[in-house]
Amino acid sequence: MILIAAVVAAALGISACGYGEEGLAVKSDNADYNGAVLFAQHCSGCHTLSAAGTQGSGNRGQRTQGPNLNQREESENDVLFAIQNGGFSGAIMPQNIVVGKEAEEVAKFVAKYAGVDAKESPRPGEETGPAEP
Repeated sequence: MILIAAVVAAALGISACGYGEEGLAVKSDNADYNGAVLFAQHCSGCHTLSAAGTQGSGNRGQRTQGPNLNQREESENDVLFAIQNGGFSGAIMPQNIVVGKEAEEVAKFVAKYAGVDAKESPRPGEETGPAEP
């Protein structure tokens, strides 16, 4: 029984590690490189972010799927809050998946590169598509 629990814990730990440096859009001489690597290693299993070369979970219907960060802008403070508190709901994302300086590097990286595909939501009364001729 203890062996089974150890194997399950090891498998979960390995699956949470994510990817390495493959697919990073940030070059190694860039100040954001370490944040990109940390994001790819710790966050890629759930979050999509092109600058880190990550695609999140293949099954978009799973509850473990984190937000697609290409599609939403994030502030450094909000990212740091999410890292420290397990997201904003506190139900899915593990708290303190990275800590200290590493958490700050990830937050700075995400804040800089998130939202590349974000579209501004229309204000009330505005059209969402092209104007009628």
